[in-house]
Amino acid sequence: MNRRERLLYHQIHPIKLLTDVGTAGVAAVLLWQHHPLWALIVGFVPSVIASAVLVRWGVLEPYRDSRLGRYIRRFMTRGVELARLAGLIPLWGGAWVRRPAIMAGGVAWILGCWLRGVASRGHLTN
Repeated sequence: MNRRERLLYHQIHPIKLLTDVGTAGVAAVLLWQHHPLWALIVGFVPSVIASAVLVRWGVLEPYRDSRLGRYIRRFMTRGVELARLAGLIPLWGGAWVRRPAIMAGGVAWILGCWLRGVASRGHLTN
């Protein structure tokens, strides 16, 4: 498995998913409380570490060969990855201004990026 593939498939490893979801939530709480430095540290550092460890040492072949692996191979482009990351802006910005509706919009945006291929041909059932 080459580096490009490892960078793609590490995204669906349970450790990476739990790290990203958990740290985004904790960072939102910290932003709600107006602790921006801690929020940025918590929001990014653990995810970067998890990515580095998984890309370097993770056993990713089972994820590549899974149904979800086939799905992201087809639909998870660099543009979609950037759009997912951009979803943190309304999530965390909404936390800063204490507007749950804006936060929900950020979550919906991120989930929409993950699920963009489901509505088209070749979705998870293929």
